[in-house]
Amino acid sequence: MNFVTDLDVKGKLVFLRVDFNVPLDDKGEIRDDTRIRASLPTIVWLLDHGARLVIASHLGRPKGKVDPAMSLRPAAKRLAELIPNKVVMAPDVIGDEVGRLKHALGEGEALLLENVRFYKEEEKNDPKFAKKLAEDIDIFVNDAFGSSHRAHASVVGIADFVPVTAAGFLMKKEVDYLKKAVHTPVKPYIAILGGAKVSDKIEIIESLIGKADHILIGGAMAYTFLKAQGLGVGKSLVEDDQMEIALIILDKARANAVSFHLPLDHVLAKTAEAGAFTKIVETLPFPDDMMGVDIGPKTVDAYAAVIATARTIFWNGPMGIFEIDEFAKGTIGIAKAVAYSGAVSIVGGGDSVAAVKKAGVEDRISHLSTGGGASLEYVAYETLPGITALEK
Repeated sequence: MNFVTDLDVKGKLVFLRVDFNVPLDDKGEIRDDTRIRASLPTIVWLLDHGARLVIASHLGRPKGKVDPAMSLRPAAKRLAELIPNKVVMAPDVIGDEVGRLKHALGEGEALLLENVRFYKEEEKNDPKFAKKLAEDIDIFVNDAFGSSHRAHASVVGIADFVPVTAAGFLMKKEVDYLKKAVHTPVKPYIAILGGAKVSDKIEIIESLIGKADHILIGGAMAYTFLKAQGLGVGKSLVEDDQMEIALIILDKARANAVSFHLPLDHVLAKTAEAGAFTKIVETLPFPDDMMGVDIGPKTVDAYAAVIATARTIFWNGPMGIFEIDEFAKGTIGIAKAVAYSGAVSIVGGGDSVAAVKKAGVEDRISHLSTGGGASLEYVAYETLPGITALEK
């Protein structure tokens, strides 16, 4: 796989796939420009070295239809504020006018295409659409790690129609760190997995069994594992169709001498709402009218003790209903434990990254991944469709 700095881009028409899927407020203003800033090293390097730059991204889920509320115009405006170079906003993704704007680009100038997901062919990885994206393009650079688990036309398909491909700075940084969690983790290796559903993380859990020394489970997915063992979890969110799989995972962990940790105590509430009555319990069954909303302080302490032994940590997913402050203490506690562990720490997923920032310890985390789903899939499968496309 080429890296962008290996290439001579001067005067070349370069197609750069980025992840500008930024959150917008009701007025269409960008609430957080982290994803735009994350690709600046690649954008700036290409422009400084004379590329004629065509930038592509998606935003939201317009489902193949033009939706002005999901236009990339706010991203174009923000990019123009962040770099001194000329930035032109295209009215479309493909077509005659886009072709004219491509040809009009001078060295060190950028053209941001409209939302690629305005075309249904994007998510279908339609080869005809991919070929249109690739028209007149000399080099394809992928810097959209957060989208590289999707086999879409602007991520994967286009690589078949461009003679030279390469990874950008952000893509390389993400892969270099994740390789440490997959191929060469320094032991002890601790994996921390949270979130709502076991079904979302079956592949990664099975991948980690045999690699990780400890797997720490939090979030609602813990209650599927507990209920599968015949324990009453009240109104807690569970996946009844995943009970058998949960038991198989527990058996595999035991067979591979992996310490599989479930919460020792729980914060319960009658409703998942701010201000709800809560209590902490260490025993099951839960009252029928209550649900688990966070790990308790005993679990935080126990997990922190394991985390303190780590040399490598991979964390994805919150320990509770993190968006509600009263139910965020467990996730914040884990964030602080990871930050002060001294281990190589890789944190992926929006809520986990938000917890690290909320705890004020982001500077102590080795790597905050820009792609939660992509980082999970990389750890599970050891590659991604977007990476494979660059390796052809």
